Amino acid sequence: MGIFNVLIGENGLVWAFLIIAVTLGAGMAINKKLIKGKLTSFMVSMLIALVASGIAGAVTGGSKGFASIPLFAGLAFMGGNMLRDWCVVATAYGAKIAEIKKGGATAVIALIIGVLWSFLIGVLLALAFGFRTPVDLTTIGAGAVTFIVGAITGEGLGASSEVIAISVAAGVTKSITAMIIIPIMGRALHWKTPQQAMVIGAMAGTTSGTMAGLTALDPSLVPYGAMTATFYTGLGCLLCPSVGYLIMCAIF
Repeated sequence: MGIFNVLIGENGLVWAFLIIAVTLGAGMAINKKLIKGKLTSFMVSMLIALVASGIAGAVTGGSKGFASIPLFAGLAFMGGNMLRDWCVVATAYGAKIAEIKKGGATAVIALIIGVLWSFLIGVLLALAFGFRTPVDLTTIGAGAVTFIVGAITGEGLGASSEVIAISVAAGVTKSITAMIIIPIMGRALHWKTPQQAMVIGAMAGTTSGTMAGLTALDPSLVPYGAMTATFYTGLGCLLCPSVGYLIMCAIF
């Protein structure tokens, strides 16, 4: 018990890695024996983690899923912004410049379309739920781009904390959806090339969702999708609080 307490109390990140390993092992076993390999082990593990985290968050009344429980606090650091962004940057080193050049123009066009259609869908959903002010509409629309863009836009425009929370929730929902949809559509449509991965990242936008989805589809595609998804977030942070807000002011 003394060793166990030291492991958890002083080495929360090590404990978090152990939890993830157990989750991956469970996903592999379920995929092999129950689903007969119809999905990827990573996708099954991801679904287990999402369901377990939702239950833990509901039971504890917390906002961090399992990390709301002191025993699993290390998961908050493991899944935090610092390690996530470090993984994105490290993963980008696996991309080949020649492949990036091949899809350069297409990726740029996809980036612009991806940001615009996500923003539009977010605005339409906000209208459907009764929001009418330009600040609220812009903030929720930006949240549909990514939850980071939503939070930055809301803070910049002075949106209420409730509206910012909704924008973040919209972005998180999009991220989870991308994690599940990308590998399913990728297998059905035979997405195999780096250029296709770049377009996926540019259209989906959510860095965490794109990386998780492409990992489940084909790990070799992750660097390309992660690169354009990162640019997507930056482009959204530039356009939503400025051009997006001016358009909302002109219309509403």
